[in-house]
Amino acid sequence: MATVKVLDMTGKETGNIELSDQIFGIEPNQYAVHEMVKNYLANQRQGTQSAKTRGEVRGGGRKPFRQKGTGRHRQGSTTDPSQIGGGIVFAPKPRDYSYKVPKKLRRLAMKSALSSKVLENEIIVLDSLTFEEPKTKEMIKFLENVKAAKRALIIMAEKDENVVRSANNIPGISTALVNTMNVYEIINHGSFIVTKEAVKKIEEVYS
Repeated sequence: MATVKVLDMTGKETGNIELSDQIFGIEPNQYAVHEMVKNYLANQRQGTQSAKTRGEVRGGGRKPFRQKGTGRHRQGSTTDPSQIGGGIVFAPKPRDYSYKVPKKLRRLAMKSALSSKVLENEIIVLDSLTFEEPKTKEMIKFLENVKAAKRALIIMAEKDENVVRSANNIPGISTALVNTMNVYEIINHGSFIVTKEAVKKIEEVYS
């Protein structure tokens, strides 16, 4: 098992924690991670793009000019895609880009993302994370104490409104719960900050 230092909010070491090799110690599978990132980005797409085909463009009732004698190419309708103001060939229409990924692949991708954070020494384990009230300054001070990267993801076992609101106004800092974290967010942040309680919950969910 991988052993990681446990820090308090001042950045001082308070002990060690052993992480499960089944979740934090596997060989990262790049294919699984790539598939989950594609899936996440596809599911975020609104799919509201739309353009008119030649059948939907207004006009086109009569031939715009005579067939011969103008020196121009022959044309039968102003809605033709070759005309200014005409329709669009294979016009994009609103559609749903979301799709599902097999459960085994999702779990493999999550374990791979978590293991990569351990391999790259980008995981920070805390004994606890609490604020008496929402304070952005206190959150900034805490992040400096634990030497977090400019982009950091904070994972909690249960939602703490003071922590969430303290991090909301800091660019690059995100918060999530164990059951809402995703592969894209994990690999898109330099530091993976997690409490001991959240580690236990992660190991329960993905074991």
